[in-house]
Amino acid sequence: MSASTEGLTMGAVSAIVERKILTDKIRIYRPGEPVFDPDTGQYKPGLPVTVYEGQGAIFPTRERSAVLHIAGQAYVDDTPSRYRLLTPLSAPVASREETVTIVEAEDESAIGRTWR
Repeated sequence: MSASTEGLTMGAVSAIVERKILTDKIRIYRPGEPVFDPDTGQYKPGLPVTVYEGQGAIFPTRERSAVLHIAGQAYVDDTPSRYRLLTPLSAPVASREETVTIVEAEDESAIGRTWR
């Protein structure tokens, strides 16, 4: 370990990552409960439920990667997506059923982009 990295704690590294890498604001949400419409007799999609809104970053990738499964078991992520989502350690882990939208970003063309 070099002298410059001695004494770095996970909290210190996390703070650096959040300040330097997680520079976008993202929203993770899932579909809300369906709502019955008595006029049509059909269920309509309910309002989305926000799971997380805050710091994050979306990065393009072209390779498969190993990620840590919630249960603590490593597995190869088989998503066909060309993007990876990074969030702070305190944020909930997004599931495949949830949607991610970029709310604020330095790159204005990224604002409003949505991934599932």
